[in-house]
Amino acid sequence: MRKLAENIFEVGTIDWDRRLFDELIPLPDGTSYNTYLIKGSEKNCLLDTVDPPKVNVLAENLKAAGIKQLDYVVAHHAEQDHSGTLPAILESYPHAKVVTNQKCRDMLIDLLCISEDKFYVIEDSRKLSLGDKTLEFISTPWVHWPETFSSYCPEEKILFSCDFFGSHLACSNLFVEDECRVLESAKRYYAEIMMPFRKPIRNNLKKLEDFDIGMIAPSHGPIYQNPKVIMDAYNKWTGEQVENKVVVAYVSMHGSTKKMTEYLVEKLIEKGIDVKQYNLTVTDIGELAMDTVDAATVILGVPTTLTQAHPVAGYAVNLLNLLRPKTRYAGLLGSYGWGGKTVKQVTEGLPRLDVEFLEPVMIKGYQKKKDFEAIDKLTEQIEQKHKEDVNVK
Repeated sequence: MRKLAENIFEVGTIDWDRRLFDELIPLPDGTSYNTYLIKGSEKNCLLDTVDPPKVNVLAENLKAAGIKQLDYVVAHHAEQDHSGTLPAILESYPHAKVVTNQKCRDMLIDLLCISEDKFYVIEDSRKLSLGDKTLEFISTPWVHWPETFSSYCPEEKILFSCDFFGSHLACSNLFVEDECRVLESAKRYYAEIMMPFRKPIRNNLKKLEDFDIGMIAPSHGPIYQNPKVIMDAYNKWTGEQVENKVVVAYVSMHGSTKKMTEYLVEKLIEKGIDVKQYNLTVTDIGELAMDTVDAATVILGVPTTLTQAHPVAGYAVNLLNLLRPKTRYAGLLGSYGWGGKTVKQVTEGLPRLDVEFLEPVMIKGYQKKKDFEAIDKLTEQIEQKHKEDVNVK
């Protein structure tokens, strides 16, 4: 149990060893499941729970806090790393009511089979009195599920934001101490799960301007005592501007596509363009996602395998289509032996990206002078596009 403010505590757990989330997202620094306890003068309230394997830690923390009666459990989000321990908590504290919105209520019934009579359904801007503490509920959907909301305690100026502003970072510090490290983790977190919803998130950021926020307490990672740091970062990440940067992600079977990729990267560097090169067979997809948050252009290096794009590259295409970065331009280079539909497959595989496709460079067999000249032309096109685009800074 760690103290945020008078009679407000963090009672969740740190997951030092977790390295994969949703069997998809790498967690190089582990994570935490932050659960907050408010001891009001009249009512006790728990804000979210923990991932089910950590249920005993939460139970022991509540016992150590001397909680014999729990009146409310606020469920900001139905995903199981926050809600999965609700059934156990309700069994231990049978008089507690689950405070949530209608959409989240329905999802919790579907996901956890919680009885309908256990819910206290709230709406946007509704307030809940705990005596000397108040919670005001703020609808913040699509961070990153449709039902998610936040809670604000005006007496302490604390925003309990759930996944909003979170970071997968296991650390012993309750509060942010190393801002650079936390912001890097927060950017990875944003890139991996929040980026597809950047437009709704902008609306949520606008809504939060009406609140005097002195502290942000997310459900993952350390707590911000300087909220401006993470709010400014989110405003930048969700804004329209991108950087004079190219992400080049490739796979190469026999070295041909690799040689083309390295030539392109060298030419881009010569023109003063920031470049990030990734070999897709060994890349941490979280790092790749992070660099697409603010890259003006993404280039995929894709060889042809049995008439199709190499499956590893196909995975990257699916990932980009899923994450929907604000990238302005996309391009393709690669090689083939006797034919195929790689260009068509890749370009049609990105329908959710609002990008301009540059002229692809696909070569047959070994690279020749004209092929490198085509890459030179692609490099010049990228440089010119970046210079002319007002959203590239």
